[in-house]
Amino acid sequence: MTGPAATPLISIVLPVGDVAQFLPECLDSVLGPDPAGQAGLEVIAVDDASRDGCARILDRRAGQDPRLRVIHLAENAGPGPARMRGLAEAAGAYVWFVDPDDLLADGALAAIAAGLAGGEPDVLLIDYLILGSSGHTQPSPGAALLAAPSGAVVPVTLTLAERPALIDRTMTVWSKVFRREFLLGLGVCFPPGIHEDVPVSCAALVGAERIGLLGRVCYLYRRRRRSFLATTSMDHFSIFSSYEQVFARLDAGADPAAGPGVRAALFGRAIEHYSTVLASGLVPRRARRAFFRRMAADYRRYRPAGYRRPSGLRGMKFALIERDAYRAYLVLGPLNSARVAVTQAGRARPGWSAAAAQR
Repeated sequence: MTGPAATPLISIVLPVGDVAQFLPECLDSVLGPDPAGQAGLEVIAVDDASRDGCARILDRRAGQDPRLRVIHLAENAGPGPARMRGLAEAAGAYVWFVDPDDLLADGALAAIAAGLAGGEPDVLLIDYLILGSSGHTQPSPGAALLAAPSGAVVPVTLTLAERPALIDRTMTVWSKVFRREFLLGLGVCFPPGIHEDVPVSCAALVGAERIGLLGRVCYLYRRRRRSFLATTSMDHFSIFSSYEQVFARLDAGADPAAGPGVRAALFGRAIEHYSTVLASGLVPRRARRAFFRRMAADYRRYRPAGYRRPSGLRGMKFALIERDAYRAYLVLGPLNSARVAVTQAGRARPGWSAAAAQR
């Protein structure tokens, strides 16, 4: 077997916590059957004080494959801090944060390497499939956003200002491959808790001078009932602090290129994300009115000057949020969910229901 290259192209960071049921299959998809054919890869697994045997699985696999390095945390820190620890240890030109209960698609690393070589982007956006418990897959919402501009020579890079709708793609970091020096230079961290991907995803998209688009399925996101994001909890209120970091960064002028179009896109994405979390039913029933009230407060707090609401039912939804009209919102919600249910799976603009926009 050959070890990782002195300077690997891609460092994959795996924050591992109590996913022993899925971890072996994930490692198989990441490391592949031929280590010599992926010499430009290093994998850093951060065992987040797992209690279900993940540590043994990782150590055994690391003994078989020198590309895999395992870091054991003494205490559980959560996926955000675990990713930060892995990032600090990474040596690759690019870093990809992969969740250990998900899978890489066949040929993903080769396709990503080609995409990185073509445009040397700060961030490469990849396509993915949603993997259900039955094994069936669904296309990702908004996959059409990854298409190159008409007449462009592929590969192409652009900025968020040139295509603001890219902010409507999933806020997950596994859907993005980051140039490591660029990410470190942003000075943004994964916070503890859930919805931790939001500050990093937004800062990277806003700050990138070169966003690459790879419309090839490279990742299989496993939708499972017992994940952090699929658990009813007051922790879902952390979505507000995540976007608070996003807008504080804008207000501080950290990204001078973020003009009115980018800010309007970020604002719309935040309100959609809030409404998706509320529609998921995972906010405890007793707290839903308070969650909506916070949505309304953030609408008024972050609304850009001169902002015009979208048309149709989505615009009506925004108007009710702005007015803190909770009862009317509850009436309109099912109507918009029915509309979303009949749209095509690849529609670029997310709707009201949780099924239409993941994270």
